[in-house]
Amino acid sequence: SNQSCLFLIMIRLYFIGFFILIGAIASNTLAAKVQCKTWYDFLQGMLETFTFWNQVRLKDIIWLFFIYPFLLGLSAHIGNLLYQKIF
Repeated sequence: SNQSCLFLIMIRLYFIGFFILIGAIASNTLAAKVQCKTWYDFLQGMLETFTFWNQVRLKDIIWLFFIYPFLLGLSAHIGNLLYQKIF
């Protein structure tokens, strides 16, 4: 029925969101280990000082705009695959 379909969609979104959250936590831990800026560091730096861009390295840009979104997308994909296996 319509309600059971909606329920499964909500469960799927929750499941994928949970995996994105776990992926974000793991990615932020990895960022700290490899000494890259997180989004929190990046936004705080932009708000606090005009010379912030002098502190941003190419490594930070690659991490924030390429690797981090890839890892979050990968965690969403894994969550979706696991959801499909379970349900």
